[in-house]
Amino acid sequence: VKMTAMPQMVGIFNGFGGGASALVAVAEFFRLANQTQGLLQMDTSISIALSVIIGGVTLTGSFIAFGKLQGFVSGSPVQFPLQKIVNALVILGAVALSVYLIGVEANISLFYVVIGLSLLYGILFVIPIGGADMPVVISLLNSFSGLAACATGFVVGNNILIIAGSLVGSAGLILTQIMCKAMNRSLT
Repeated sequence: VKMTAMPQMVGIFNGFGGGASALVAVAEFFRLANQTQGLLQMDTSISIALSVIIGGVTLTGSFIAFGKLQGFVSGSPVQFPLQKIVNALVILGAVALSVYLIGVEANISLFYVVIGLSLLYGILFVIPIGGADMPVVISLLNSFSGLAACATGFVVGNNILIIAGSLVGSAGLILTQIMCKAMNRSLT
């Protein structure tokens, strides 16, 4: 890989990391849902929901960022009417359904909807950002991949994954803030 293509490569790595975390959480949800007919344990359910939402956003968001940098997707911002409202409704829907899954019923059909909304939000999160800001986005998605790994560590009870994910998440967030200042951009 040429040095000029490193952001794309890091973006793909972030995407696969987030996707792997989400897949582990999905597998654990199905395993536990088949064992217990009803509610899952609260701590496990919260960790699964966080891992699926953050991992799904990271997966599709990173692929869109890769596509913008590689030229597969338009590098200019893609915007449409009521975009912020649609984005808010999509992520709030994923969170609301996750709360339902955690507190009321471990419904597999609704879990599929949470997965779909998370993947959709990853796309909607990145498409309105121009190609020049993609390195900042990739850095933020790097942080997300670490947070997804951390949440997955809680799902499977792996302390090393929790610690490593926390370190990647915090380092990615610090790098994102530094890059925003260097590029004279706001994170929001």
